[in-house]
Amino acid sequence: MSIMSWLGGRNGLQGVVLRHTSRRSAYTITSAIGLANRRALNTSRTVAFARTPQSLYSPRWVNPKNAQENKPEEEAEGEEEKGEVREDDKPSESARSSQDSSSGSEAPSIPANPAESPPPAPPPSRPSSGSIAKQSVPDVYPQVLALPIARRPLFPGFYKAVVIRNPHVVAAIKEMMKRGQPYLGAFLLKDENADSDVITDINAVHPVGVLAQITSVFAPHSSGKEGEEKEEGLTAVLYPHRRIKITDLVKAAGVTTADGSQHHSVEPPSTEANVQTNFLFEHAVSIVHVENLVTQPYNKDDQYIRAFMSEIVSVFKDIAQLNPLFRDQITNFSINQVASNVFDEPDKLADFAAAVSSGEVRELQDVLESLVVEDRLRKSLLVLKKELINAQLQSKLSRDVDSKIAKRQREYYLMEQLKGIKKELGMESDGKDKLIEKFKERAASLKMPDIVKKVFEEEISKLASLEPAASEASVTRNYLEWITQIPWGTHTPENFSLPHAQGILDADHYGLTDVKSRILEFLAVGKLRGSVQGKIICLVGPPGVGKTSIGKSIAGALGRRFFRFSVGGLTDVAEIKGHRRTYVGALPGKIIQALKRVGTENPLVLIDEVDKIGRGINGDPASALLEMLDPEQNNSFLDHYMDVPVDLSRVLFVCTANNLETIPAPLLDRMEVLEVSGYVSEEKAVIAERYLAPQAREASGLGAANVVLDREAVDILIKYYCRESGVRNLKKHIEKIYRKAALKVVQDLGEDIFPEPQAAVNAAAADPIMTESTTDGEKSTTSSEAETTNSESPSSSTSSSPESTSSTSLTSPADTTPNPSEDDPKFTTTQQRKPLPIPGTVHIRISPETLKDYVGPPVYQKDRMYVRPPPPGVSTGLGYLGNGSGAVMPIEAMSMPGKGGLQLTGKLGEVIRESAQIALSWVKGHAFDLGITTSAGDTFLNECDVHVHMPEGSIGKEGPSAGTAILSAFVSLFTKTPVNPDIAMTGEISLVGQVLPVGGLKEKILAAHRAGMKTIIAPAANRADIEENVPESVKEGIRFVYVESVKEVLEEVFRGEPVAERWTETLS
Repeated sequence: MSIMSWLGGRNGLQGVVLRHTSRRSAYTITSAIGLANRRALNTSRTVAFARTPQSLYSPRWVNPKNAQENKPEEEAEGEEEKGEVREDDKPSESARSSQDSSSGSEAPSIPANPAESPPPAPPPSRPSSGSIAKQSVPDVYPQVLALPIARRPLFPGFYKAVVIRNPHVVAAIKEMMKRGQPYLGAFLLKDENADSDVITDINAVHPVGVLAQITSVFAPHSSGKEGEEKEEGLTAVLYPHRRIKITDLVKAAGVTTADGSQHHSVEPPSTEANVQTNFLFEHAVSIVHVENLVTQPYNKDDQYIRAFMSEIVSVFKDIAQLNPLFRDQITNFSINQVASNVFDEPDKLADFAAAVSSGEVRELQDVLESLVVEDRLRKSLLVLKKELINAQLQSKLSRDVDSKIAKRQREYYLMEQLKGIKKELGMESDGKDKLIEKFKERAASLKMPDIVKKVFEEEISKLASLEPAASEASVTRNYLEWITQIPWGTHTPENFSLPHAQGILDADHYGLTDVKSRILEFLAVGKLRGSVQGKIICLVGPPGVGKTSIGKSIAGALGRRFFRFSVGGLTDVAEIKGHRRTYVGALPGKIIQALKRVGTENPLVLIDEVDKIGRGINGDPASALLEMLDPEQNNSFLDHYMDVPVDLSRVLFVCTANNLETIPAPLLDRMEVLEVSGYVSEEKAVIAERYLAPQAREASGLGAANVVLDREAVDILIKYYCRESGVRNLKKHIEKIYRKAALKVVQDLGEDIFPEPQAAVNAAAADPIMTESTTDGEKSTTSSEAETTNSESPSSSTSSSPESTSSTSLTSPADTTPNPSEDDPKFTTTQQRKPLPIPGTVHIRISPETLKDYVGPPVYQKDRMYVRPPPPGVSTGLGYLGNGSGAVMPIEAMSMPGKGGLQLTGKLGEVIRESAQIALSWVKGHAFDLGITTSAGDTFLNECDVHVHMPEGSIGKEGPSAGTAILSAFVSLFTKTPVNPDIAMTGEISLVGQVLPVGGLKEKILAAHRAGMKTIIAPAANRADIEENVPESVKEGIRFVYVESVKEVLEEVFRGEPVAERWTETLS
């Protein structure tokens, strides 16, 4: 059976195919010269020719220079040669042209005639024209010129072209051709990157190579400096005949193995066997001893051999369908083989498979070195299979790319046709007309001002004249999107009903009576005027008191839509005023985005953290807020992006802040400030009972459970854990309590009462690596169910598809850890998990005794340091902490020998340091009146230093309100009179002894009430504030003393003491 039977009877390839394999430009050449004559010959090594090709006696020089030099010799050869027309010369010219045109191509080797030898060496005498001469390759050729080949070995029966650049090797080959001995040994270099024409070390090449005949040579030429042509290397076409093996390196390039001296010509051995190659010793070439390698006998009818050959033929068929180049090579092999059946020559088929494939060098060399036909077929099949895989991959990639390109082109063509058809029928206009129509429909439903309508028409006209793909069209389209989505003239009806607003405020907040009344006043004015324009509310208070939620309640009471954005840390004025349209990705400011989001022009916009607004290199956002919040300017607010006036007068702005001091004065002047001071303990307890506890119970999944938080436990939580003015920290602690309660319920009842859904159990069982953790409350049934599920998983996997089985078996344990980011169906679901019912037998009570198990030890250990009378120099002040809570702060003073200096410790701020300096100066100035010195002229504190310390040094302390307490401590120290620990005081002092008002009295009085203080000395200017804003429950049990000067303070502090009797006369 011929390979042509499954190739469709293709005709022979008439021509030459070259293959480039290395820098020496090795080529594989297949020539169908004398095809008809070859098909008529048998498989004998003796071949008859109609004429003797000249290439067997001398090189076929294509170089004109060489042709001229050899012309006298050719003329002397006889008249008979001159008239010959050598058909052998034509392939050499085509090979030369193929070399020039395709030197960089990669093509597999192509056989010429693997079953018969090419034109052999010439006989001693030339036959005349038309005579038939016997030509044969010498069976024994023990000593040959060794030519190293790079990157790819040669196989018997397949042409190869190599480029030789070594001038000594070129000269030796020329002489070989002239002498009619065109045989050499070709051996593969072991180093793929090496490139040499000579062998200096026998270990540099593989020992097994081929005995090759030089069938033709080509000499490329180039112009010299003076226009003369000179040869640069030599291209020789080699035809390998048989396998050979190096036994000894007789002579390296310019080096003889006898003495190691460097010579270009060496005296040849005088043995008779080496006479035909003695002339090679005159050249600096490599000469080796070789021996023939004969293929071991085989039975072509062996079933393994025939199976290997059938598989090779099948693979050839598959490759030929994918690669046209392989189809041509197989066609030439089929035409040139002498045997009628390809199975008659398995060794030739194996060589052909290796020669045409582009396998690895090591694999191809193994095929060449294999002398057992079965082994050679196996290795050739392996190389050929890899070639098939590469061809299939290349074909698949090509098909994928072609299909994608064809699909896109087809879709584009059909879409263009569809657009044209619809446009002709009037069914649909193009995208730009449809977009313009959409914008016009939007604008028709809005009440745009005249100036906005004019800009809209101009932008619509611009969009109509622009191409859709233009960049300016995209900018215009985005602008029209924004200008048509601003709610021009669209608003929600307002509800000014006071009972309705009162109900919403009471439902959302407890306490805050003053704030609620101010809001109701605001709504009453709006009810009478018909609008609330021109009012900017600013809610100021410590964190967690509900400023943001108050803004939401106001929006709900009025029936307005709510939008919130924070300006804390904002440093770019473009966030308020918008970006210019010239910038890429430009957007309007926050207020325009708010109007688009809510869809009305009268929303309630809450600007959060207005006291923390920043200022950077991109402008001052606080100044930009002036235009937006000023009632006299915001009716024509100009955004940089919109560039048209937008009326913001109907927007109700509510701002929130923690501190008024950091708000710029011009901005604060435009706001109506409502102080949200915080909650007292009773209010916190009610808020926890009505709002925080039910919310935390539902969030923890205990809504239906009997979990009770005692009122006494809440009081302890407020007193020793959460002293802040707000309730945010209290909410966190209550949530923590209910979470601990939920954990206790699940652990006590176990998995029997709260089982996992079956889907989750199956997913956990299918996980190869599952961390098993058991608790004391878990039942043994849970673990047994898990074991049962795990035991069933192998059977389910066995019944699955082979692909899943193989992929599972190939996965290492380290790779089986579930990755939530992977798209794995067993870890994803669309079903919502339902809450589990809690049995009615569950009862949990959190009492003051068990509160510590839920929230840990108390944060605040005690309210006052001195319960018993303190030593002289200690007084009690009232301070306001940064978290919005008050604190009782003792002040300690001590004197020591020194030079009259004052030392202050306790992380005190600059203002409180100044208060200490004022208090000490006042005491020094009134030392005689206070009885500290015996006479008015006595010096005081010249030989001692005073040290003032305020405990809890890690907490920063600032403010003027400790002036009266520091002065009382100084007087107590110098008069050696202790201060009653039940007296607390606050107030700023002046240098002449006046007591000035301070802030934060509600929080300070609350702290004094919590500490059990019985008397509070406060500035007289704060009397109205205390009587109006401090709840009666907090003031209960406390005596308030209002003072205007430090003399009144000292009289109250030291009442009943002996030293105070003198002050009635001296301090007047």
